[in-house]
Amino acid sequence: MSAAAPALMKAPATAPRSGARLLVSTLERLGVEVVFGYPGGAIMPVYDALTGSSLKHILVRHEQGAAFAADAYARASGKVGVCMATSGPGATNLVTGIANAMMDSVPVVCITGNVSTAVMGTDAFQEIDILGVTLPLVKHSWVVRDPADIPAVIEEAFHIARSGRPGPVLIDLPKDIQVGMTPDGFGFHYPNETMELDHAAVAAAEAMIRAAERPLIYIGGGVKIAGAVEALRAFAERTGIPSLSTLNGLGSLPTDAPGFLGMLGMHGTRAANEAVQEADLLIVFGARFDDRATGRLAEFAPHAKVVHFDIDPAEIGKLRAAHVAVAGDLKAGIEALNPGHLAIDPWVIRCASNARRHAFRYDAPGEGVYAPALLNELSRAAGDSFVAACDVGQHQMWVAQHCAFSRPEAHLTSGGLGAMGYGLPAGLGAKLAMPQAHVVTVSGDGSFMMNIQELATLRRYGIALKIVLLDNASLGLVRQWQELFFDRNYSEVDLSDNPDFVAVAEAFGVEAFRISRREQVSAGIRRLLDAPGPCLAHVLIDPKENVWPLVPPGRNNAEMMYGDSRFEGEM
Repeated sequence: MSAAAPALMKAPATAPRSGARLLVSTLERLGVEVVFGYPGGAIMPVYDALTGSSLKHILVRHEQGAAFAADAYARASGKVGVCMATSGPGATNLVTGIANAMMDSVPVVCITGNVSTAVMGTDAFQEIDILGVTLPLVKHSWVVRDPADIPAVIEEAFHIARSGRPGPVLIDLPKDIQVGMTPDGFGFHYPNETMELDHAAVAAAEAMIRAAERPLIYIGGGVKIAGAVEALRAFAERTGIPSLSTLNGLGSLPTDAPGFLGMLGMHGTRAANEAVQEADLLIVFGARFDDRATGRLAEFAPHAKVVHFDIDPAEIGKLRAAHVAVAGDLKAGIEALNPGHLAIDPWVIRCASNARRHAFRYDAPGEGVYAPALLNELSRAAGDSFVAACDVGQHQMWVAQHCAFSRPEAHLTSGGLGAMGYGLPAGLGAKLAMPQAHVVTVSGDGSFMMNIQELATLRRYGIALKIVLLDNASLGLVRQWQELFFDRNYSEVDLSDNPDFVAVAEAFGVEAFRISRREQVSAGIRRLLDAPGPCLAHVLIDPKENVWPLVPPGRNNAEMMYGDSRFEGEM
């Protein structure tokens, strides 16, 4: 990669302004439209400066909600998400959201207030070394020491957050820096970076693809991040190579695309996992061989060579050695890849046959609501405008398995960190980014209670988020593991004392209704999607229902369980 050094740009001469007002004006100049946050003593000057600005501030009811909402706003819009909080507990409440953005490579700028520099290090009221706390969780961080530095720091923060492999950054503003006056400041102009493509590596990759008899495209979340979705789709269509996806890669190819086998890994499809174990070549685009995708790594894709494309050289060879490595701009790399005609018809037919034979069925017996069928019908009813902002648990895996996604922005979830409580604030952030979409938060009763207070945010701003709350009166995924791997010792998973979620939503001023029988599902989906404002569908499901298939911990992806507690494959 080559790039010119950033050019120092002196701001036009102005009357002296406070650091807080310089911050706000810099955010405006950078095109920021929405900021998520919660005020407090150490960031009060910034909130004073927000008055009269063009920034739309969304007052969440917990700082964790601000970080999650900014994260989802960034994923949905393609812009940098912005959140802010005060010092001490306000700053530490952002930490889980910062970690979430780091794990999933999401560009978020986090702005925190702090105590004045004169009392830093004295254990002043609500003082915390948030820079030190977040050092492992951000791409870069600053403590601003001069108000005149604010424009340059903000611009550098945005540049770092969205360049290369994106991620969160942190700017800590002591209170005296916020109120300090400065006549003007300095900013930086960052020229476009150019990524030099290794054409010899691309040619080697083409040769390896031509030689393969059973190639697979392995899609990770990096495809969406790199803006390489159209390039990937063109490559898949042109070559006819079967494909599969990680959790964060879902939607890069439409769910119904020819040759797409679904998600691989712990709760992946049988067709995808079996194909991986039989493949002789993996063409990896923007994936990192995560343990939930690979299962027992030493036995993952045992017959396959690896061609690995990624913008982050550190990911190539980190867990699985690559026979050909193409580091750099993923979009340019995929566009340059043209192996020509491939003689793989028997493999394509075999994968397609397996996909048909092992396709999910939705005709489960009984009168109760079958969650996979409901989610599949919901995504089909919403069509291409469907967006799932998903929490973490059994429902997360059902969404990944059974919902139809037309684009990667349609599937928003906490992938790497697996943070419960993500769904509701993520849904409101995504809905602000895509107001015309059918944005649906899918949550479980455990996850929903973690950030339930954001119902008040929905009501305050009239954010027409739809919520599907799947209630099995337990921590379902933990309960499932206790059933299968801990001799049914159900320790601390009983949530049968949940509140009446319909009554709770209505108390927040949010429309709500309950579904408990299968015959109510279609009408309930229509009511949910047609509601003019925020609406919650409280869906009662069988507490004993498990997510299938499942690759047990320590097993390879061919040793899947299918609902009868037996391994298919050698023990």
